[in-house]
Amino acid sequence: MPSRYLILLIPIFPFTVWAETGKPSYVPPPSVISTENTLQMMGGLLLVLAIIGSITWLLKRFSLIPTAAAGVVKVVAATGVGQRERVIVVEIDNTWLVLGVAPGRVSKLHTMNKPLTDTPTPDTPPVETFATQLNQSIKKENV
Repeated sequence: MPSRYLILLIPIFPFTVWAETGKPSYVPPPSVISTENTLQMMGGLLLVLAIIGSITWLLKRFSLIPTAAAGVVKVVAATGVGQRERVIVVEIDNTWLVLGVAPGRVSKLHTMNKPLTDTPTPDTPPVETFATQLNQSIKKENV
């Protein structure tokens, strides 16, 4: 009796069950898009964005980004006197205005004529003196 049931069960099972299986020769590589790789990529991106933001903040904080003169009004010099307060020298035509700038308020502190001497501002270093010093140092090295 059990052999009858065994003969009936043979067509139900696929023949691969009885086939001899070995180890597969091809092993697929691990996925490139894994959680670890994604987190590492996002961390690197956030680090780069933080570096760019901090450099921009430092340049803005210490006024290292030059501003273009717009028309007749030109900022000659500026300095911080507090966290949010600044004293700015503005040139309009041949007049210099000393302004106090605070959040929501600009006050005129002093008015004076533009100096007649053509002294370079701190923003623009004297090019001729640098060139002469560079030439002198090159001549010293060659001798």
